[in-house]
Amino acid sequence: VTVLHARSRAPAWSALLAAQLTGIPLVTTVHGVYHSGNAAKRLYNSVMTRGDRVIAISEFLAEHLRETYPLNPLRLRVIQRGIDVFRFTPERVPPERTAAQASAWGLEPGRPVVLLPARLSRIKGAAVLIEAIARLERRDLYCLLVGDDQGRQGYRGELEALIARHGLGGIVKITGHCSDMAAAYLLADVVVSASTVAEGFGRTIVEAQAMGRPVIVTDLGPVAETVVRGETAWLVPAHDSAALATAIRTCLALSPERQAALAVQAISHVAGHFTRERMCAETLAVYRELPGAWPE
Repeated sequence: VTVLHARSRAPAWSALLAAQLTGIPLVTTVHGVYHSGNAAKRLYNSVMTRGDRVIAISEFLAEHLRETYPLNPLRLRVIQRGIDVFRFTPERVPPERTAAQASAWGLEPGRPVVLLPARLSRIKGAAVLIEAIARLERRDLYCLLVGDDQGRQGYRGELEALIARHGLGGIVKITGHCSDMAAAYLLADVVVSASTVAEGFGRTIVEAQAMGRPVIVTDLGPVAETVVRGETAWLVPAHDSAALATAIRTCLALSPERQAALAVQAISHVAGHFTRERMCAETLAVYRELPGAWPE
């Protein structure tokens, strides 16, 4: 072993001890904002800033680390996440796959689709989206909450009750896990990220843009780094179902020409900034900064 690379806190403590005992360089990657309510939790979180190199996955997250921890800024690097653009390319998804996914979800042809790709977690803002759909007062569309509840049966029950209270049964669907997200994005007329707290990066919005979909995101954290405001995405305040409803209405009313132009720009934006190859190359470059860690 010539380099240790830790990506979450518990293994980072083991890796830090191993690095100290062996003299092997340690790299850490910070993927999100770690909340700390007391000194003990803050100490536990701080291990992610104790690598010989510390990688943040967004400029927003890097600034958070500089402000929160006693981190030497010379050790900090920003490497934004990358996606597999070979997988997330519209031309590589044949009609049979989208048809199969639509059939699996029971979608009738011709109805617009609003897609929220996220695990069923309170911070992902599914309830805000349901309220926004209710505000639209439309019966001719689908709203798909695509993601696993990961055992959060109580929260899933809350969402189902909210759907029923607004009379949105058959319109808002909680689909569960999806194994073909490329086809899911291609079915969508608009993709939403309604997160209510700032996250580390926001990969689903990058994937959606790679598939040429218009996206709506809450204006929190690093989202401004991953979209072209007003061109490939609409930004709305968090927790604001009225603003989200207005943005959805705008996206669903886009002309075919505007949709086509947006798709070209979105795909180009992702190809120029968020490929997996770029992410890997920049990570290897960090390894090479460490003496003896990685061959030229």
